[in-house]
Amino acid sequence: MASALKSSFSHLMESKKQLVVEQLNLLVKRISQQVAAGNNVEDICGELLLQLHQQYPGDIGCFAIYFLNLLTLKPGEAMFLEANVPHAYLKGDCVECMACSDNTVRAGLTSKFIDVPTLCEMLSYTPSPSKDRLFPPKWSQEDPYLSLYAPPVPDFAVMKMEVPGSVTEYKVSALDSASILLMVQGTVTASTPTAQAVIPLQRGGVLFIGANESVSLKLTVPEDLLIFRACCLL
Repeated sequence: MASALKSSFSHLMESKKQLVVEQLNLLVKRISQQVAAGNNVEDICGELLLQLHQQYPGDIGCFAIYFLNLLTLKPGEAMFLEANVPHAYLKGDCVECMACSDNTVRAGLTSKFIDVPTLCEMLSYTPSPSKDRLFPPKWSQEDPYLSLYAPPVPDFAVMKMEVPGSVTEYKVSALDSASILLMVQGTVTASTPTAQAVIPLQRGGVLFIGANESVSLKLTVPEDLLIFRACCLL
C-alpha cells in the first residue's frame, strides 16, 4: 500500500502544470454541476475541493486532498503529526506547537517554492485512519485548572489552563525549561521574581517564562481565563 501511494502521489506531483489545470477544471465543473443539481458531494470532498479551488485556482494541492484524511478537531481535542507526515491546515483557530525546524517542504496550496523531488522522497506513505492521530489530555493532580497535552516525543508539550473568573489569583508553576504563555481569553497582570514591574496581559498577549521561574497572575477582570503554555518537559 505504501509503495502504491508513493507512486501515485509522485506521479501527481510530477505532472505538467497545464495537465493539472485542465483536469482540475474538469473536476471542478463536474462537482459544481452536482452541487447545482442538489446532489450530496460529501463522499468526494466536493465542497472542500470547490473552496480550495476558489482560494488557489489551478493549484496541484487541490488534488492532494484525495491522498489525505479530512479531520475536524473539536474544542479540547489534539492531534500529533510526526516528521514527514503531509498535512494542511484549512480553517478555524487552533494552537499549534512544533519542534525547532528549518526544513519545511511544501506540496501545494501555496505561492512559495515546491521542491517536488525532495517532497516525494521524504514523505511518510504509511496509511492510517485519522483517529489514530488524536490523543487525549491528562488532567493535573496538583492543579485542578490545568490539563497537559503530551505527545509521544520529548521535544515539546502544551498545557491548557482554564481558570474560572471567581479565582482572583492563579500561580503558573515553575518548570525546568523555558516556556511561552499565550493568553486566549481573560485579562490579568503578571508578576515574576525577575520582572521589575507587573506585566499586563490580555487576549493575544504572550509572555516568556524562564526556566525554574514561576508566574503569579492576578485577574483584573472577573472573567474566565483560557491560557496555553508551550514547554519542554525535561
